[in-house]
Amino acid sequence: MTDFVRVAEITEIPPGAGKAVEAGGRQIALFNVDGEFYAIDGVCAHKGGPLGDGDLEERIVTCPWHGWQYDVTTGANVVNPEIVQRAFEVRVVGRDILVAPSPREIEV
Repeated sequence: MTDFVRVAEITEIPPGAGKAVEAGGRQIALFNVDGEFYAIDGVCAHKGGPLGDGDLEERIVTCPWHGWQYDVTTGANVVNPEIVQRAFEVRVVGRDILVAPSPREIEV
């Protein structure tokens, strides 16, 4: 059974926004896409930029350091989908956002 960790409250991340959080010792980038929450590895595969601080446009986050882009629903890099940020399961319980600190497998 997967343990979930409370990382934020839904009011902290409005639609179209993201936030850097920590769960189980991992840096995770949490995003709100039209009321649905998604979590991917918060450290960019390129040079370690903070994806949670990136700009979110629809489903695509842009790393603030060097502009690498990822689909937050899958973790796949926009230019090279073979580069994939790990994705994490998210649950909303009441007003709390919970993340499983173990990555989940996603079909890209």
